[in-house]
Amino acid sequence: MRAIRKALCLLLAVLTVTSCAAALGDEEDLCTPTAQALVRMAPQPGYGTPGGEWTVFGLARWGGALPDGYLEGYLSRLEEAVRQSEGVLHSRKYTEYSRVDIALTALGQDPRNFAGFDLLAPLGDVERVTFQGVNGAAYALLTLDCGSYDLPGVREQYVDCILQGELPGGGFALAGERPDPDVTAMVLQALARYRGDAEVDAVIERALDRLSQMQNEDGGFEGWSSDNCESAAQVIVALCELGVPLDDPRFVKNGVGLLDNLLSYRLSDGSFAHIPGGDSDLLATEQAFYALAAVERARSGQPGLYDIVQPALPDGQTLARIARTVVHLVLGM
Repeated sequence: MRAIRKALCLLLAVLTVTSCAAALGDEEDLCTPTAQALVRMAPQPGYGTPGGEWTVFGLARWGGALPDGYLEGYLSRLEEAVRQSEGVLHSRKYTEYSRVDIALTALGQDPRNFAGFDLLAPLGDVERVTFQGVNGAAYALLTLDCGSYDLPGVREQYVDCILQGELPGGGFALAGERPDPDVTAMVLQALARYRGDAEVDAVIERALDRLSQMQNEDGGFEGWSSDNCESAAQVIVALCELGVPLDDPRFVKNGVGLLDNLLSYRLSDGSFAHIPGGDSDLLATEQAFYALAAVERARSGQPGLYDIVQPALPDGQTLARIARTVVHLVLGM
């Protein structure tokens, strides 16, 4: 059954990319102006955020040309920070490990042996990871899945933590009973690889419905009491990871879609503002950039933003055997 589920997830991933790409079509280069702005704003990326892991993650997943030594410089500065902390990134906020591990994976590094430390192992401590609630669980899942890493038994616990954190009527939040668009979108990004389970699928659909209801008439979202760029960016990444077209009617308001809204925050120099009419903001720019990278990856038929290391596909005979088994189980044939 595990082989069947794995094969079905791989097939679904292929269909997901195809669905997104078909909806987006060929358009202008979305990423290059913002990549250039991001490099100007964070000329020496290092450990931390903004201007650290999410910056290099987005640039690595975009795959375009960068100044010589840019990503290597980040790795050197991160290595120094890890050695100085003796491998302890934080005593309570374990999303620090997730963020660094995702960046390392995107850069082709192994977080299980970086600067002499295993930076993936802390994610095996479910209690400490979930101290940050569904946010901690979601990023732990994204980390494990982005590199196809194996920490036996913990994935199921993180999925359960997320499912138990669903708010009445759907959606998620760090605290309280009002769903937050950013947290809901982040959870959807993490659950995208667990579709096919009836309970997970139902949670995803309710969360999408809540996001649709929360969307503003200008195509964007309000988070932390203000319309902002980052909320739209997170929802875009979630839809791309799920294979939901950006022109899905649920996410178009008054003829304005999510991408239209996100680009309304882009300034003339390619950077992004946090709020409408605001100044250039590094956090907004790096989140908007990796959302644009997700769009371009979907458009070109590449694996999703967080699908960094692909599990090995079964051979043809194995796939045929799995297909026959699925037909037998589902249809009783």
